[in-house]
Amino acid sequence: MNGAQTLVKTLLGAGVDVCFSNPGTSEMHFVAALDEHPDMKCVLGLHETVVTGAADGYARMAGKPAATLLHLGPGLGNGLANLHNAKRARSQVVNVVGDHATYHGHFDAPLTSDVEGIARPVSDWVRSSKTSHRVAGDAAEAIAAARQAPGHIATLILPADCAWSEATGPASPIEPPKPLAPIEAAVSTAVDWLRSGRKVAVLLGDQALMEENLELAGKISAASGCELFSPTSNRRMMRGAGRVAVERIAYPVDVALARLADFEVVLSFGADEPVAFFAYPGKPSRVFPEGCEVIPVATVRQDIPAALAAVCEGLGAQNTAAPVTELALPDAPTGAITPDAAAAVIARSLPENTIVIDEAITSGRSLDGITRGAVAHDWLQLTGGAIGGGFPLATGAATACPDRPVLALQADGSGAYSLQALWTQAREEQHVVTLIFANREYRILKGEMANVGVKTVGKNALGMLDLRRPTIGWVDLAKGFGVAGEAVESVEDLTAALTRGFAEKRPYLIEAIMP
Repeated sequence: MNGAQTLVKTLLGAGVDVCFSNPGTSEMHFVAALDEHPDMKCVLGLHETVVTGAADGYARMAGKPAATLLHLGPGLGNGLANLHNAKRARSQVVNVVGDHATYHGHFDAPLTSDVEGIARPVSDWVRSSKTSHRVAGDAAEAIAAARQAPGHIATLILPADCAWSEATGPASPIEPPKPLAPIEAAVSTAVDWLRSGRKVAVLLGDQALMEENLELAGKISAASGCELFSPTSNRRMMRGAGRVAVERIAYPVDVALARLADFEVVLSFGADEPVAFFAYPGKPSRVFPEGCEVIPVATVRQDIPAALAAVCEGLGAQNTAAPVTELALPDAPTGAITPDAAAAVIARSLPENTIVIDEAITSGRSLDGITRGAVAHDWLQLTGGAIGGGFPLATGAATACPDRPVLALQADGSGAYSLQALWTQAREEQHVVTLIFANREYRILKGEMANVGVKTVGKNALGMLDLRRPTIGWVDLAKGFGVAGEAVESVEDLTAALTRGFAEKRPYLIEAIMP
C-alpha cells in the first residue's frame, strides 16, 4: 500500500464514506486510491467553495464528517469562506489538502504556499504528514478531532510523495472524548431562576434545537413560564407542526433590543451569548439589556441533553406536557411577490420533512414567524455570515439525505458566489428546489448604509449595491448547468412553480422576481 491508500482505508474504517472533491495534480494518487473503493462516495464540485460548503451541509444532516479534497494552498483558499461558516456551525469536516512533495517545496514552484498558515484560521486541528508511514495515523487523529464535541474542522495536509510512497497500512479509529458532564451548581442556579417568577429567557443552540431535547426545553418552559429563544443563525433547527416552537432572535439590532428589553437573566444551553452582527454608531453590541446576566448552564463542550434533563428534573417537570406547534398555515396570498407573501407561499407549499436552507438574507426576515406552523421540517442557516453558503449547503444536505426534499432559499446577490453547485446537484440528480429571491440588488446593504449613519447615497455607492446592467438571468444560468427552471412574478405563479419543483424530484430553480 502507499500513503494515499492507507488514508482512504483509514477514512472508511472510521465511517467517513463521502468525499467532496476538487482535485489537482498533487492529489492524483489519492484520487487513484479513492477509485479502488466504490463504498466511498465521491462528489465533484466545480469550485472549492462548493466543496467546503457541501461538506458543511452534509455534516449538519448526517451527524458525522465528510472528507474534502482540495488542491494546495490556493484551492484551500478558495474554500475558506464556507469553512468559516462550517466552523461557526461547529460542523464536523476533515479536509485533505494536497501539497507539493516534501523535497519539491524549496524550489518555490508557482503553487508553493504556506498551506498550514492558510488552514489555521478556519481549522481547529492542522497537521502536515511528514512521511508516508505517518499518513494513516495522522488521518485517524484528524477524524477524531473533527468528531470531538461539538464538532470541529480538521485539516490534514498530504504532500505528494507521502501519498505515493510505500506505507504499512491503515490506522484504527480513535474514539473522541465524551462531552463534559454539566456542572451541578449551574443546574441548581438555573432551577432557582426558573422558580423565581422573574423574567427568564432560555437560549437554545446546537443539540438543544433537535429531537427530544426540544421536548425537554418545552417542558421547562411550560413548568416555569420562561420563553425559548435561539440565536439568529443556527446549525440546524427542527421546527414546524408537532414540535416545540423556538423564537429566533431577529437580525436587525433595534428589533432584537426591543424584543429582549425586559429579560433579567438568560439561561444558555449550547449557545453563546447573541450579539449584533455589526457595530453601529450609538447602539450596543449586546442584544440583551445591560444588567441581564447570561448563565451558561451547558456550553457546547458539555453534555447538553444531560443538562436539559437535569434542569427538567430539578423543576419536577418530567411529566409536564410540552406545548407543541399546531399546524397553522397562513391564508393564500395574491399579487406581487413580497417577502411576507413569499413566506406564506413557502409555509403552504412545504412537503413533510423538507430540509430548508436559508440564505434569503433581507427577503427572508418574515420567514421565522410565518412558517412556524408549517409541516415538520428542518431549517439550516448561514452561521458564519460569509455569503455564498446556500447552494453548497443544499448540495451537502441532499447528499446526506437523498430521500428528503431540500428547499434552498437563496438571495440573488449571494447566490452568484457559488452557483456552480447547481452543476453538482444536476450530476447527482438531487431533489433540490432552489428559490431565488431576485430583488436585483444587495438590498441588505441599502439598509445598512442607513444603520451606520450614512445619510446621502450617490451614484458610486448605488452602483456598488445594484445588480442590474445587466440583470442576472438565473433561469438561463441554471439551464447551462443542467437544471430546469422558470421565472415567476406573482405569488399564484410561485405557488404553482413550487408544486412543480417538488414534484420533479431532481434539481429545479425558480426565480421569484420581486418589486
